Amino acid sequence: MHGEFELITRWLAPDAATLGPQSGVALGAGDDACLLDPGAGQQLVVSVDTSVEGRHFPADAPAWAVGHRALAVSLSDLAAMGARPRWCLMSLALPTADGAWVAEFSRGFHALCRATDVCLTGGDVTTGERAVSVTVMGEIAAGQALRRDGARPGDVLAVTGALGGGAGGLARWQAGERDLERELLARYLLPQPRLVAGQLLVGKATAAIDVSDGLLADLGHVLDASGVGATLDVECLPLVPGLTDALGETAALDAALAGGDDYELLVTLAPESFDEARRALASIDLELTQIGHIHEGQGIQGIPPDARRGWQHFSGGTP
Repeated sequence: MHGEFELITRWLAPDAATLGPQSGVALGAGDDACLLDPGAGQQLVVSVDTSVEGRHFPADAPAWAVGHRALAVSLSDLAAMGARPRWCLMSLALPTADGAWVAEFSRGFHALCRATDVCLTGGDVTTGERAVSVTVMGEIAAGQALRRDGARPGDVLAVTGALGGGAGGLARWQAGERDLERELLARYLLPQPRLVAGQLLVGKATAAIDVSDGLLADLGHVLDASGVGATLDVECLPLVPGLTDALGETAALDAALAGGDDYELLVTLAPESFDEARRALASIDLELTQIGHIHEGQGIQGIPPDARRGWQHFSGGTP
C-alpha cells in the first residue's frame, strides 16, 4: 500500500522535462504554493475542470487515457481563449492507493504536459470516489483574449475540425469496443485541445467557445453573452468520419448538435476575416467550416424542433 506522499513523489511530481529556465516557475511543488512569473504585458488565463469516474469517463477506461483526458478537457478552455498554456495544478481523489493505476494515469498526464509545454506545478491527493480536478493557467497579450461576448450581427458562425466524435465514441465504448486506435473512441477518450488553432484565431475571431457541452448548448452561451441570435445550417455540419455509419443518420446529427465532448472551437468571425482564418488553420491541417451566421434577435434558428440542447449537470439526464 502506498502513502499519499509516496504517490506524489514517485508519479505525480512535476516532470523534470517541463521544468527549465523558460518555464516561468520560480518555485514549484513541495512548498505550500507554487510561484509563477508571467511575462510582462501578459494576462493570466485560468480555468478548472473536474472529471468524475462514471460521469466523465468510464470506470474501465485505461488509466493513461484518463490522465490524458483530464488535462485535455481543461486545456480546451485555454484554447477557446486563444491563450498559450503554461502551468497546471492537479487534485486527485482515489478510492485506494493503487500505485499501478497512478503510474499509468501519470504516464498519460505527463505525456500531454510535454506535448503542450505545460508544467505541473503542484496539487493534492486524497481518498474518495475517483475524480481528477485540473486547474490550467495560460497567458495571452493583454486585451487579446477571445471571449464569448464579441459576436455581432453579420458575423459568420464556424467550427474547427469535426463534430459528434465524443458522443459517438462513448456509444461505441458502451457497445463493447475497446480499440483506441479507432477514430470515434480516440475522439472520446483522447481529445486533442485546439491550442494552436485558438492562438491562430486571435485577432480574427470575434467570439469563441469550446464545444464541451454540445454545439447547441455552447452556441447558446455565446448568443446569451453577446446579446444576438443565430441561424444554423445543419446540412453544413462537419461530422467525424464513420459517425453516420456507426450511429445512423438521425443519431449522428443528434451527436453533433447535442452530444458534447468534442472539444472543437466554435467561433464567430467578420465575413471578411473568414477566408484568412480558414487559411491559417489549413496551415496546421485543420479545417474551419462555416455552419451559419449571427443576426439580431435571440435564440437559434434552423434546427429540428425536437433537437436536444446538450448536457447540463443536475438536469436529471444521462451524459
